[in-house]
Amino acid sequence: MHYNYIAIEGTIGAGKTSLAGMLSKEFDSRLILEQFEDNDFLPKFYKDPSKYAFPLELSFLAARFQQLRDELSATDLFRPLTISDYFINKSLIFARKTLADDEYALYARLFNIINLSLPRPDLLVYLYVSVERLKSNIVKRGRPYEQTIEHEYLDKIQGGYFDYIRQQTDMRIVIVDTNNLDFVTEPAHYALLKEIITAQYPVGIHTITP
Repeated sequence: MHYNYIAIEGTIGAGKTSLAGMLSKEFDSRLILEQFEDNDFLPKFYKDPSKYAFPLELSFLAARFQQLRDELSATDLFRPLTISDYFINKSLIFARKTLADDEYALYARLFNIINLSLPRPDLLVYLYVSVERLKSNIVKRGRPYEQTIEHEYLDKIQGGYFDYIRQQTDMRIVIVDTNNLDFVTEPAHYALLKEIITAQYPVGIHTITP
C-alpha cells in the first residue's frame, strides 16, 4: 500500500461507507465512519432546509472535527493504514450549497481555524455516480428521513464536490466513475476498484472510467 490515510468521498448514496468498510476489512486498517445518523438536525433539515441548515452544518463540523482529531492523533503500529468514508472538507462543500452568504462566511472562518490541526489524506477518492442512480440507492437503503431528498439537491451537492476538486492543486485525487460497477455484490467489480485505489498516483486530479 502506497498510502497511510485514504478518504473515500461521494454524494449521498454513492456507496462510500460500503467501500470504506470493504477495503478496511481486507487491509486490516483503522476505519473511520461518519456518525451522521446520530445528528438530530438531519431529519429536520430535509423537511425545512432554510431553517435548519446552519445548526446542521455546525453540528456536523463539530462532530467530524472531534472524531478525526481523536482517531488520527492515536498511533497504531499494527495498523498504519487509516481509511475514512469522509473528508472533513465536505463540510465546506455542503455549507456552500446550503447556507446563505453571510452564514457561510462565518462558517468558513470557523472551519479554517479548526482545519489547521488535522492531517489531510494521502489520497482522496471520489466515487462519481449519476443523480438518477444516487436517488435509486437512497430509496433502496430506506432511511426514512432521506426519502424526501430531491434530484435538484443531489445535483447541487455533486456540483459542489466538482467545484472543490477543480480548485485543488496539491492533493492526490482520484475520481472514479462507478455507474457501471456493483462493487458490493460483484467481486470482480470490487477487485477492479481496489486496484484503481491502491495504485500509485502523483499529486493531481486523476479521472478514471473502468
